[in-house]
Amino acid sequence: MSSLAGRSIGYDVSAYQVRGVLIDLGFPLVARAVAQYLTRARPDAILITHHHEDHGGNVELAARMRIPIGASDATLESLRSPERLGLHRRIIWGNPPALRTPIVRFASDALRLVQTPGHAADHHVVWDAERETMFGGDLFLGVKVRAAHADERPRELVRSLRHAASLHPRRYFDAHRGLVRDPVSALLAKADWLEQTIDAIERRIEQGWSNRAIARAVLGREDVAYYVSRGAMSRIMLVSRVRDESA
Repeated sequence: MSSLAGRSIGYDVSAYQVRGVLIDLGFPLVARAVAQYLTRARPDAILITHHHEDHGGNVELAARMRIPIGASDATLESLRSPERLGLHRRIIWGNPPALRTPIVRFASDALRLVQTPGHAADHHVVWDAERETMFGGDLFLGVKVRAAHADERPRELVRSLRHAASLHPRRYFDAHRGLVRDPVSALLAKADWLEQTIDAIERRIEQGWSNRAIARAVLGREDVAYYVSRGAMSRIMLVSRVRDESA
């Protein structure tokens, strides 16, 4: 799923249906297409990995259709009281309506929500142990992700990556990257890179460097995400989040 603005900068997101369950629901700007899909595919239930608008942005729509929904209590609370989004997120994904309709709660033994905070406090992956398959939401995204947003906790993300790898998924589906080859190695490579990056940032913090100087030295120049988001999704924000966690 993608919007016109998202396609212009290479942003899209995927949802996956397995065992009759749809994992994530996309963003508000594709609500009509999502409604058509739900009517046609008739999933038995929906699981939401986390509250961000490109994953849970159509929950109110699904609730009105009386499709059972599985999500953590924290995710549902966030969906009931959506955060105020920055302009770039409203343009790329759309502003999600609050979850007002009472939901039919869903839980599955075959598809288990596993807590993996870091990208967001309420982030979960969906784990199909029998099939050794993981649906990772935004846990992975790539090995060397040099930007972060204001809610991220990099150290927590490292722990979540290692926990996900410890389950030994044979197949891994990322919401923005699709099928990830050799997922255990990929998850551990990201954890290792991020841990080394955090250590490099913390050494410079102890030496009194500014966030901007650290970002330039450790992560390089800002890319298009910095300018599109006005710094909300950026390399300097990753440095800021490491500084906050280290305080």
